[in-house]
Amino acid sequence: MDEILPGLHHWTTIHERHGIEISSYYLSAERVLIDPRVPDEGLEWFAPSGGPVAALLTNRHHYRDSGLFAERFGTRVLCSRLGAQEFTKGETVEFFAPGDDLPGGVASFAVGGICPDETALLCRAHGALAVADGLVRMPSDGPLGFVPDQLMSDPPRTRARLAEAYTRLLAEDFDTLLPAHGRPVVGGAKEALRAFLARGGEAPPD
Repeated sequence: MDEILPGLHHWTTIHERHGIEISSYYLSAERVLIDPRVPDEGLEWFAPSGGPVAALLTNRHHYRDSGLFAERFGTRVLCSRLGAQEFTKGETVEFFAPGDDLPGGVASFAVGGICPDETALLCRAHGALAVADGLVRMPSDGPLGFVPDQLMSDPPRTRARLAEAYTRLLAEDFDTLLPAHGRPVVGGAKEALRAFLARGGEAPPD
């Protein structure tokens, strides 16, 4: 686990089914998780503070290990209500509407494109924007990119919708980007996103 900014922690785990690296985040002062998996340090790493009070999901597929945190610490799990249909196995999940303010002073923004519940989360106190599956780094330390075409039902339309949503987010105040797939961009993230969108979603030239 790395503290990438004061009070903002990042770690990676490997997705068992897809074999890819995925990212999770923790706002320690706010005691808020984003797209959590249990880190190598284990659940006990969180115990001295009383544990996370909330786990925020950037989309319904990122429930991940939220249930383990809820069982151990009573952590609230929150997801966009547009993804409510995913939770059919007794998961204790609360739902928010796009635009709602969330625990830890985090603001939610509708993205859509990939799925209706695709959400961006602005961690105001840290100037950091967490994004779900639409915007990724593959490889994990590579340039920004849209999710691969094979994961889109209608690639041209999906990319256009994602570009529109992320262009709107350029109006917000952030300098760090927290992808669910890929490592964070710490500093200069808004300008990196602006340049990516100006290139039409293409990778930078070699």
